[in-house]
This record gives sequence, structure tokens and C-alpha cells, in this order.
Amino acid sequence: MRRFGLIGKNIAYSFSKKYFHQKFENEGIKNTLYQVFDLNSIHKISSVWELDDLEGINVTKPYKEAIIPFLDNLEVVAKKIGAVNCVKISNGEKTGYNTDAYGFENSLKPLLKPHHNKALILGDGGAAKAVKFVLEKLKIPYQTVSRNGSLRYSELNAAHIENHLLIINCTPVGTFPNIDESPEIPYEALTDMHLLYDLIYNPEKTQFLQFGEEKGAEIKNGYEMLVLQAEKSWEIWNSPL
Repeated sequence: MRRFGLIGKNIAYSFSKKYFHQKFENEGIKNTLYQVFDLNSIHKISSVWELDDLEGINVTKPYKEAIIPFLDNLEVVAKKIGAVNCVKISNGEKTGYNTDAYGFENSLKPLLKPHHNKALILGDGGAAKAVKFVLEKLKIPYQTVSRNGSLRYSELNAAHIENHLLIINCTPVGTFPNIDESPEIPYEALTDMHLLYDLIYNPEKTQFLQFGEEKGAEIKNGYEMLVLQAEKSWEIWNSPL
């Protein structure tokens, strides 16, 4: 039996478990299991490592950064980002990767237009780290908005929105079941020149995206990013290195 899984906290809803079970069924992949390990502390990871047939795990909130000290190696991109969402286990060695960046970049690039040349990032957690890495790679300057950072939500004004035509929500605000919530930004300043990207995939269209759509902005949720990062994880787990 080959065993894979997902670690996180309060993750009963898990996209990954459903996705991989469907993948295994559709592609006729036998003797392979994908489990959810819901840990109330990252220190409980030792019980996961003890599984003899474990070959890889995905990592979700709030452990994308906290897991790093529990790994033996970090792949170059994961080291640069400072966050891990994929771990390959081979010969007892645990190597951390970041496939979020791959998923985000490849779902964002087809939507970019020349005027999407400055970005606002909402939130400053582990997911935002991968987003920043990609924007730097694409040479798109950005400002980060957070509760306690150099630019706070209370300081946002119409000029910030008008000057940043790419806005990316990296916060959990608006996730099911709290679908009536949205990041506190001046939505009235949005235009049809804007691109709004929400890392959330449930609901399919958050209030953040709805408000953008009402102003004519192009919108994108995080589902394709999740699929791409999951497939990249599977590729890493099955690679010979």
C-alpha cells in the first residue's frame, strides 16, 4: 500500500482528499491511499512520520511554515519562499517543496494584461509568501495589506485601488461557511481594468469576487491553483529523485 495525506488543522472539508480519491479512481491507481491528518499541534507530526508506508504529504494552514523544522531538506523554491505545502519522503528523508507557487503562477499568467503591472496582496500568511515569490518572478511590484503591517486595511483608499489593477486575496475571509464576509477594501474604486484573484475556492464566487464582477473586473478563484499544485505534488512524489 502506498500512503499519502494532508496535514493541517480543522481540515475536515479537505479539497485534497476528495481530489486524490477521485484521481485514483479515474486513473485506475490501485493500492494507494490518501488520508487527512487533522493535527491540533504541529508537534503531533511525529505520529504521521511513524507510518511505514507514507511516501508524501500535502501541508495546509496553519502549518506551511511551522513544518519546516521537522524536515530534513528544503527544495530551492521552498527555501526561497519560506513555506512548504508538499513533502516527499524517500529513504526516511523528508524534503519540503512549495507547489503553491507553481499552481498560482500557471493559473494567473493567462489572465495577465500589460496594465496588470502593480498588485495589492491582501493578507500576509504562508499562502501570501508563495504569491509574493511569483509576483517577484514576474516582475510585478506589490504592496501587502494586513492588520498590523505597514499598510493596514483602515488606511486603504480609492487611490490604492486605482493604482493597483491586480488584487489578490490571500486571507481566509469569505470562506465557507462565512460567505457573507469580505476583505475590507474600497470596492467602489474597482473598474473593468481590474483583475481580482481569490485563493479561496469554497464558495466558488466569494463576496470579494462578486463585488469585483459587479464593477466589470475579471475574476478568478483558487480552484485551478489547487488542482495544479495537487498535480505537481503527485509528480514530485512519483519522481525518481
